[in-house]
Amino acid sequence: MKKLHVFNYSDRPQAGLLKEILADEGIECVLRNDQLSSAIGEIPFVECYPELWVIDDEAFPRAQIFLNSWLKSDREISVPWVCPACGEQIEGQFGACWSCGQLRE
Repeated sequence: MKKLHVFNYSDRPQAGLLKEILADEGIECVLRNDQLSSAIGEIPFVECYPELWVIDDEAFPRAQIFLNSWLKSDREISVPWVCPACGEQIEGQFGACWSCGQLRE
């Protein structure tokens, strides 16, 4: 079993989502420390960060590729874009123009 990624407290929902997505791809994972936020102060805070572990060592490289792709696309989505139909400036997390309804390319 190998550690794939350590998440911040605020990324705990993303950790669970990624675990489920990897399971759908046939990569079984374990989410550790996801309920330890209440123990901060009693144990070191870095020990309370949620961690995603891949159970099968042979699936680990495939999981890394998938994770890197996931994190890269997450950063790309946050880039603002201009609607090709009406020219409106749209925030990156939106997939359609709020003004005319045109979908992001």
